[in-house]
Amino acid sequence: MRLQKRLAEAGIASRRGAVSVIESGRVKVNGTVVTEPGFSVNPKDMVTVDDKIIEKETHVYYLLNKPTGFVTTVKDDKNRKTVMDLFDVVDRNHRIFPVGRLDFDTAGLLLFTNDGDLAYYLTRPEFEVKKTYLARVEGMLTKVAIKQLKTGVVIENNYTTRPALVKVMEYDKRNMTTLVQIIIHEGKNQQVRQMFEKVGFPVKNLTRIGYADLTLEGVERGSYRPLKIHEVRKLFGEIKK
Repeated sequence: MRLQKRLAEAGIASRRGAVSVIESGRVKVNGTVVTEPGFSVNPKDMVTVDDKIIEKETHVYYLLNKPTGFVTTVKDDKNRKTVMDLFDVVDRNHRIFPVGRLDFDTAGLLLFTNDGDLAYYLTRPEFEVKKTYLARVEGMLTKVAIKQLKTGVVIENNYTTRPALVKVMEYDKRNMTTLVQIIIHEGKNQQVRQMFEKVGFPVKNLTRIGYADLTLEGVERGSYRPLKIHEVRKLFGEIKK
């Protein structure tokens, strides 16, 4: 097993985050510092992080209905409210972390786990895990704009988005806004906001209402619940397609 996977299974960080931990020189294998994430270890090897022996943790999985006004991070150096503040201490003690992110002004469905392996795969674009959003945008969304969104638009860093599924839910002519459901399969920073901005309809508010087959049903804003066994299995199914 690769060292970065061993750390991920112990809940130290996501597999991607484990690379940074290893490269920083904090990890030892049988007493020797190892800085290569791909270093091979076996079950009998003693692995330590900051001289503390790591062991495989019992994995936990939570679904949070994130309010706006919270930063999606485990710690914030600016002392802002983070999504971790919404969890009970007993659940935070499992060393959970968010799977991907929602920006400060975006609400909705966010997953948390200490299963670094699953988190790593769910955030990889090649597995095309669908993410469903409700966006309230300025103006009456046109057919031309909808076609552009469905085809793909160029956003930050000259990235062309993959085809999205777009459905107008409501035209509010009095307030000159449109309520739109959009499904994407990527997770670029502020991607949905950038997509609507690009086609000329800036987002007023944004909520993620679905992730894979998971929804916010029964979970009030600011609350969370553990995933059920069949839901976890379905998530693993997403990365095995």
